[in-house]
Amino acid sequence: MSTKVIENLYYAKSDEWLKVEDDLGTVGISDYAQDQLGDIVYLEKVEKGKKIKPGEALTTIESVKAVSDVCAPVSGEVVEVNEKLLDDTSVVNKDPYGKGWIAKIKIENKDELKNLMNAQEYSEYRKE
Repeated sequence: MSTKVIENLYYAKSDEWLKVEDDLGTVGISDYAQDQLGDIVYLEKVEKGKKIKPGEALTTIESVKAVSDVCAPVSGEVVEVNEKLLDDTSVVNKDPYGKGWIAKIKIENKDELKNLMNAQEYSEYRKE
């Protein structure tokens, strides 16, 4: 089974995606990541107002197979959290690039985007 990679997003080697609109970045986990994790059963609530740096844990996600950190792809402040995931974590499995987004970050330094991969680079990186 091949996993989806969406164009016009940035990807981290730790399998998070970032959609950038002005200085706002929406963060989620890639289709590859949700596929590897299996059924997601718990997502630790992300703290609104939390200041983060690239690679720092934004939250913890738990599946039937493993517990993993969801890391911040860029530095900034968490300005919005997808509260719906607290009630129904399966949305991350069903729609990782849409309704399964995890948090929105006010991006502090857009230069950090250079450290992320585009869709093609991420697809190459995740080729099995």
